[in-house]
Amino acid sequence: MTPKAAPANPVAAKTPVANRGKNNHMLAIASGKGGVGKTWFSISLAHALAKKGRKTLLFDGDLGLANLDIQLGLMPKEDLGAVIGGRLTLNQAIINHDAYGLDIIAGRSGSGGLINITASRVKMLGDDLKIIAQGYDNVLIDLGAGVERTVQQLANSAGQVIVVVTDEPTSLTDAYAFIKVTNMEIPGINIQVVANIVNSTREGERTYNTLLKACEGFLKISPPLLGVIRRDAKVPEAIRSQTSILTRSPNSEASQDVERIAKKLISQS
Repeated sequence: MTPKAAPANPVAAKTPVANRGKNNHMLAIASGKGGVGKTWFSISLAHALAKKGRKTLLFDGDLGLANLDIQLGLMPKEDLGAVIGGRLTLNQAIINHDAYGLDIIAGRSGSGGLINITASRVKMLGDDLKIIAQGYDNVLIDLGAGVERTVQQLANSAGQVIVVVTDEPTSLTDAYAFIKVTNMEIPGINIQVVANIVNSTREGERTYNTLLKACEGFLKISPPLLGVIRRDAKVPEAIRSQTSILTRSPNSEASQDVERIAKKLISQS
């Protein structure tokens, strides 16, 4: 660690992929609530993109409960805390994860202090990230859960938002709330959905369709399904071992599903 710079769904065709210009390669990964595997998915997708030759940066945008470094088994010397404190520039906080071939900007694990930073400071952070993103094929922002101000501000830095949802009613309700607020705050942003921890592809499509009906009925938008990730016992094993599932269990169903999503994202770029 050294410092340095799903299967196709017919519904998806209803909504063309929006293009927000130069920021379109910046992906904000969101969820309405915690516990849906958002950070695991962010890590896995970043690794999958890097494996496919994409120069990838993973940014821990959960300013309240940052834990990318924990799931990756890292102990970064510098993190966003040093950036917010004025001791480093954002570019100086980049570390390289040699094993996965990607770059990371870690949050401050175990500290809630960053959640209270001012709106102007968050905007500066997002503006700096946009500049850094020019040197990457993909930048993934692992947002905090919910619809708080800082979450929306960082989402606004991205050209696309991926909303991770499970089949739990609270996950669906909160994902809808996130999509509603984001659609109001950032009109025209490209929102796509990933159904995670489902028993089958068909179940994942049913979960997605439940969310889709609410979005079409009340918001008059049709966010497409980006992919489905099946429930897989290899996932918690990888999390406990602080290792990417694409390294620990590359042939698992969850790994295959994430690889499929990465391939689809690349085809959209």
